[in-house]
Amino acid sequence: MVLRMSRLLLKTLRDDPADAETASHKLLVRAGYVRRSSAGMWSWLPLGKRVLDNVGRIVREEMEAIGGQEVLLPALLPREAYEATGRAAEYGDLLFRLTDRKGSDYILGPTHEEIFTQLVKDQVSSYKELPVILYQIQTKYRDEARPRSGVLRGREFQMKDAYSFDTTEEGLAEAYRLHREAYTRIFRRLGLDFRIVSAVSGAMGGSDSEEFLAPAAAGEDTYADCPRCDYAANTEAVTFTATVPAAAGSGPAGPVEELDTPGTPTIDALAAHLGVPAAATLKNLLVTVDGEITAVGVPGDREVDLGKLAEHLAPATVELATAEDFAARPELVRGYVGPQGLGIRYLADPRVAPGTAWITGANKPGRHAANVVCGRDFQVDRSLDVATVEPGDPCPRCGAGLRLDRAIEIGHIFRIGHKYTDVFRLDVLGPDGRPVRVTMGSYGIGISRAVAALAEQTADAHGLCWPAEVAPADVHIVPAGKAAQRELAARAADALHTAGRRVLLDDRTGLSPGVKFADADLIGVPVLLTAGRRAAEGVVELKDRRTGVREELPLAEALARLGG
Repeated sequence: MVLRMSRLLLKTLRDDPADAETASHKLLVRAGYVRRSSAGMWSWLPLGKRVLDNVGRIVREEMEAIGGQEVLLPALLPREAYEATGRAAEYGDLLFRLTDRKGSDYILGPTHEEIFTQLVKDQVSSYKELPVILYQIQTKYRDEARPRSGVLRGREFQMKDAYSFDTTEEGLAEAYRLHREAYTRIFRRLGLDFRIVSAVSGAMGGSDSEEFLAPAAAGEDTYADCPRCDYAANTEAVTFTATVPAAAGSGPAGPVEELDTPGTPTIDALAAHLGVPAAATLKNLLVTVDGEITAVGVPGDREVDLGKLAEHLAPATVELATAEDFAARPELVRGYVGPQGLGIRYLADPRVAPGTAWITGANKPGRHAANVVCGRDFQVDRSLDVATVEPGDPCPRCGAGLRLDRAIEIGHIFRIGHKYTDVFRLDVLGPDGRPVRVTMGSYGIGISRAVAALAEQTADAHGLCWPAEVAPADVHIVPAGKAAQRELAARAADALHTAGRRVLLDDRTGLSPGVKFADADLIGVPVLLTAGRRAAEGVVELKDRRTGVREELPLAEALARLGG
């Protein structure tokens, strides 16, 4: 088809949006693909909708290739299903909650594990009807406190969620393998650079869990990979083998010594004041776990990874302690907390091992303590791998120094097992006529996030630069302006349309060639066909948007090359 820009709902912008920080946010708005409706809410305009639909088409094709059946479930869901599994509490404020005119409670679906489980319970009664893979492409909702980065982190987003149902662990493993391979094909067809990394399951539950990450500076995920072996994992999933930090004393220590350290509520200030490395100090972070004040200790050169902590303590709700929490417990001195004599539960990273000596807070304003020994002066109630991963940390598999990078999560697959089927008692009759509990897998792809990830990875200094399979058109045709040029451009557009190619024709009047060419680069269709100075000779110019390579050809030869 021919999409004529004179009739297209399209307004390009020369300047970046004032609130935009990421390349995808800037360019998708400037090129007229999306427009902000409100905080975290985006309208997809004609060009953007085409790209979004192309991503969805590729996903559908690969899901159907592994036997997936597409359905469409409601987005407005009864809250009781999520209360039953505990996920209403786990999602907390991320859930959009509402009540209908009769007082019934509902949510806007963040994901649909519960509802798919109920659907299969209603529809399937025998092992003969399994295995089955069901999926949908649908808008999901999460009430992000600080939506940002355009469509990368919004309050609503388009997602493909799929679910496998089987009666055996072997069947679940096969479904997991099929989805892993399908996702690999999907992201390759989309033209994304991606990594498959070990991950944590979070609120989804389950055991085996892998993320598909698209490396990008704008990414909110940090992953670690090993330059020596094939190990790769989200930093929240990196396992740690306990070793005592070199700066932490592990030999015989003298008695606890209280130090005068005014104006040192931070580790950096304390280390500078005492002239010691940060690794010699013990950092103690106060959190609430289901409302209970809890201290978490890590070496001072590390931070507490709240994602790891929440995963260890799930389904409990973990939040940072507030000023009100400190005010209610005056014995907890902000900036000067130490584990000795605290009187609250104390969790610590494995590096805080028995016999290690630390400099830490003295639980008095402006005071710290040295020679505070784990096991002698304080006890660890529970040892948890909760410290952040740093570049150069040893690979859990081979010991080489890890590299860290930023990435966008574009897909996630889980082997859920019985988490949801136990709650809803999803059983089918087995071969022997006895009930068999069904086992599940859950598999998600961020459709709208994939669009943003592509923009992040492929854009250049001039604008967007879409891979061919997802671009809003195959060819962007621009006549320089004169009648002969417009006529040649129209002929080219008609010929390509007849051949089944998708054409974007810039037939706008009153604009200079420079403006049209700038818009073409901004919009990012893979091939630009220009009817310019040699139009009277029947010669056009082809430009590869990705490489910038230009070539002048007779129209017939250009059309043949473009499949027209």
